[in-house]
Amino acid sequence: MRAMSYALLAPNPHNRQPWEAELVGDDGLLIYRDKSRNLPFTDPLSRQLTIGMGCFLELMEMAANQEGNSIETELFPQGVDGPVASCRFAKGNGKPNPLFVHVMERRSHKDKFNDRRVTVESAAPLTSHAQLYLDGEDRDTIRRIAHEAWWSEVRTPGAWKESIDLLRVGKSEINANPDGIDAGGPLLDTLALFGLVDRKELLDINNPNSRGPIEDTAKAILSAPAYTLTLTPGNSRIEQIIAGRKWLRLNLTATGAGLSLRPVSQALQEYKEVKVHFDEIHRRFAPNGETIQILGLLGFGERLTRSPRWPIESRIRHA
Repeated sequence: MRAMSYALLAPNPHNRQPWEAELVGDDGLLIYRDKSRNLPFTDPLSRQLTIGMGCFLELMEMAANQEGNSIETELFPQGVDGPVASCRFAKGNGKPNPLFVHVMERRSHKDKFNDRRVTVESAAPLTSHAQLYLDGEDRDTIRRIAHEAWWSEVRTPGAWKESIDLLRVGKSEINANPDGIDAGGPLLDTLALFGLVDRKELLDINNPNSRGPIEDTAKAILSAPAYTLTLTPGNSRIEQIIAGRKWLRLNLTATGAGLSLRPVSQALQEYKEVKVHFDEIHRRFAPNGETIQILGLLGFGERLTRSPRWPIESRIRHA
């Protein structure tokens, strides 16, 4: 339970927190992906949600190792439609991972980045975890594709509605449903309290209350001084889990190096309105048939508050 309590902090798409655990005996877990938390429009193949499960498993293993325990993990023990993993805990043999010290500080950066270049020296610790693009034509191409893909998603009604449906505005909504896209602060708390947030208006991307956050994200993409790509040779469920594990390590390493990291998924998604971006980024940066699983913005930014999480008791599945 302690290991899972840390794993709950793992990054995941739209903060859906899709994990559930069934306790098995005294030392085992079955880890499931809660399919009621799917993102049917923007993640139709559940690739991104599976990556999030990989982040969860990696962080749970780190937490167990920190206490000297080990985990024997079997992925998809009943096939890809069953549990994501069967995990067996054992005392001893767990070697603490130095990245674990950054768990409580880790964030997915959501604001603009500072006007500060990411140097080869500052990014050096990250090179074993992802492909890095710090400057030059390739960096600029990734920036353009990510920016264009964001606007394609915004202009796709089904994709935009999926985000608006998951918007939690004000403290009351966030506390009642501590997942999805949290939008808090004094102004939004007050507007929500008096019922002044109209989701039908927010569906209009030209409404001022929508346009501001949309343009803020566009500016954040353009402000990133560097970008990261996480690739796998193919696109199997196991490779998606591996990508999630790599992303978690990349995120913690970036935190330890004083850097901020943010995933932007639009160019890698599998619905028709973003296919032109998917095809271009894969043609340019995965010429041998690899799958680009995650595109990250990398730079320097102010430390943000943590996204909300459901309590661990709510994520336990009872057989």
